[in-house]
Amino acid sequence: MGIADMREINIAIDAMGGDHAPHITVQAALEVLEQEQGVNIILVGLEGVLAAELRAHKAVIGPRLRIHHASEVVTMDDPLTLALRGKKDSSMRVTADLVKRGEAGAGVSAGNTGALMAVSRFVLKTLPGIDRPAIATTLPNQKGRTYMLDLGANVDCTPEHLLQFGIMGSALAAVTEHKEAPSVGLLNIGEEAIKGNDIVKQAGELLGASGLNFHGNVEGDDIYKGTVDVVVCDGFVGNVALKTSEGLAKLITEELRRQFKRNVFSRLAGLIALPVIQAFKRKMDPRSYNGATLLGLNGIIIKSHGSADVFAYRHAILQAIEEVRGGLLRRIADQVGAYNSTHVQHEQEEGIVA
Repeated sequence: MGIADMREINIAIDAMGGDHAPHITVQAALEVLEQEQGVNIILVGLEGVLAAELRAHKAVIGPRLRIHHASEVVTMDDPLTLALRGKKDSSMRVTADLVKRGEAGAGVSAGNTGALMAVSRFVLKTLPGIDRPAIATTLPNQKGRTYMLDLGANVDCTPEHLLQFGIMGSALAAVTEHKEAPSVGLLNIGEEAIKGNDIVKQAGELLGASGLNFHGNVEGDDIYKGTVDVVVCDGFVGNVALKTSEGLAKLITEELRRQFKRNVFSRLAGLIALPVIQAFKRKMDPRSYNGATLLGLNGIIIKSHGSADVFAYRHAILQAIEEVRGGLLRRIADQVGAYNSTHVQHEQEEGIVA
């Protein structure tokens, strides 16, 4: 365990965000405290409600666990303007404030995605050299995990935005997968450089000259083959791909369940195949991949699925801890700085030659 792993980490939890808050959020936080030494939890929300929840779990406030009162809650139906300007003391806003002030190394919320992105961007701003934050998450592949971004924050992107997504995604994969040079692929309709629209073609050129470990274009099936560590795309394409994948996973699960329940023989076959089915379920369980990072902000914010159970929400908190320990923000800043320095140098050299 290195020095970075030894230091204490404070994680702020928007304990009121999500479909099953605060019961799920509090229980998940308590389980993380038991699992992770050196981690402190700040539960943000209505103090009376959270205190009652802790009493129900027979948990005691102390140095590693405290409540930070927030008098308002952003609901799933609240418009962005209300979340951003009308509820300045919401648990979501206060969570982001704690990260901004350095009282927490990261924040986790299962609240409204659009509201969380808007509030977090307003409070934390973006890192130097990053124009737009992106939503990044992991998906299972044949070799391990694929990191994919953007998944819906930016519908319209320029080639430069896609380049920045590649830099940020590479930094994220490096920190969480402990790889010095993760491979990066650009999602396209074909592997050939001539494929795709002008934006994707230009993005491919920028990524190829970026100094990243750029593989080139990848197609949709490469996401699950594990062809590359990081898949870059705009938010429109990424969100469609993600939701399609989620729908397919549900279809496969339900169809397997239905087929094994058809008759006595299929039930017997199901019992025989149970170890294989359970292994498949563990591999494909979306709860194991819960926790999307709002990359590009000047602070670490993790978005949990709104309907997450304790297992899934705990994974989102652990994702936040891993990114803090790995120095994600520093890594992104260093890689953006390195690219900008190289880019400026090339421009100066071209100017001299000209």
